[in-house]
Amino acid sequence: MRYAFFVGCTTLARLPSYEISIRKVTEALGIELADMEGSGCCGTTHLKSIDRKTGLALAARNISIAEDMGMDIITLCNGCTEVLTDANNTLKEDGELRDEVNSILSEVDREFRGTVRVKHFVRAFLEDLGVDKIKDHVSNNLDGLRVAVHYGCHLLKPLKIMNFDDPEDPTSLDELVNITGAASVDYPGKLDCCTAPLLTLRRRNELAVEIAREKLSTVKKYADIMITVCPFCYLMYEQSQLPPNESYDIPIVHYSQLLGLAMGIDFQDLALNENRIDTSIIKNFSK
Repeated sequence: MRYAFFVGCTTLARLPSYEISIRKVTEALGIELADMEGSGCCGTTHLKSIDRKTGLALAARNISIAEDMGMDIITLCNGCTEVLTDANNTLKEDGELRDEVNSILSEVDREFRGTVRVKHFVRAFLEDLGVDKIKDHVSNNLDGLRVAVHYGCHLLKPLKIMNFDDPEDPTSLDELVNITGAASVDYPGKLDCCTAPLLTLRRRNELAVEIAREKLSTVKKYADIMITVCPFCYLMYEQSQLPPNESYDIPIVHYSQLLGLAMGIDFQDLALNENRIDTSIIKNFSK
């Protein structure tokens, strides 16, 4: 099983632990992640509201690289997933717009053809690999560990674009957590936004942190750790616990790190030592 690996800007620049852990896990699962040489920004979620055609061209350029590789795209970031999926679907369906975008891409000797799919690794794990195969690789049951999953908005919404899981009552990430032997717990505000988009607005940082911390205070009552599958969501909940803010001591953990531990991969090999909220509590649940 092979994918064109779209890492995304934020993971590359700020969260090497996410990339390290997903590479370790996919290698152990027999999945090959092929680097997309020359790829750039996905086109970012808010650009299409400012300049739709430019956003589509940026996304289409990346997709065309995967098309040349002959592989579907696997992503790590919810925002990248939504942007690339939206562009992929739109340009496949709208021939006139596709021609306009390809006219732009011709200036850099690229062309969007519409021959590949885009999937977040959560979706790829469930649809392409399957629960049973993942379970076969779990050797270190994390029984007793209570996990609060955070889906993030763009993994599921808009439903018309993403067409994955039920955005009002999702189960995909919960299912992937439960595979590890840990328990995904329900909690109030589970589907709330991480509020990272507010950081793009001037003088809204304090409000963003306040809302994020409100969710963290709820998670503290129900779970031992929080799991994310998006770099922006991860950073929002981790940084909202760092000075000058008071810490809730809730480790924010990439799902790939959790699964890796359940698969018997070493703690440091998953870069868990790089998470800024101490994650050693997870070791207490290793069998």
